[in-house]
Amino acid sequence: MNSAPQWLHWARTIQAVAQNGLTFSDNPFDRDRYEKLRELAVEIFAAHTGESPSAIEQWFAVQPGYATPKVDVRGACFREGRVLMVRERADGGWCLPGGWADVGNVPSEAAVREVKEESGFEAVARKVIGVFDANRGGEPFAAFHAVKLIYLCDVVGGEPDPDHEILEVGFFARDAIPPLSGARTTPAQVAECFAHLDDANRPTAFD
Repeated sequence: MNSAPQWLHWARTIQAVAQNGLTFSDNPFDRDRYEKLRELAVEIFAAHTGESPSAIEQWFAVQPGYATPKVDVRGACFREGRVLMVRERADGGWCLPGGWADVGNVPSEAAVREVKEESGFEAVARKVIGVFDANRGGEPFAAFHAVKLIYLCDVVGGEPDPDHEILEVGFFARDAIPPLSGARTTPAQVAECFAHLDDANRPTAFD
């Protein structure tokens, strides 16, 4: 089930149509129409999020070219049956360590890098737990459609050393998961991670 509100779906679609049109059209009249569509998308986001139109325009400006989903990578790292989680400064909720994949990164390497940056622990990716639509089951990212890749990882070194975006780092048993940052990690995703820990032959989950 898609849990994103209808206005967000409309605004994202309008923004994508405008961005794609501005990318490929040289006709000044068409470009003017696409600019008006982008302005409409900005107004919708501003009305529903409380962000300033100028801030939303900056979000869109850093995503040039053909509009595609962003990629969020996460590492499910276990030690003695407990999963590594980090508490986000942005909302105070806990999640699997991760973030946006960088251009040029192999996805599994991006997940391992995010684990190190956010938690201080070194990890090795073993398998893909799941490929998820970030709109489903949680709180959707404000502006962008995103696809979430979660990797099952082994902790191979390091110690707790969170970066400036993280308040705390900890390992949690499956029956003691703290309040989650819903846009980043959902209860269903955590349960899927433990299911893969229990069964090495469990197939990859996907939306």
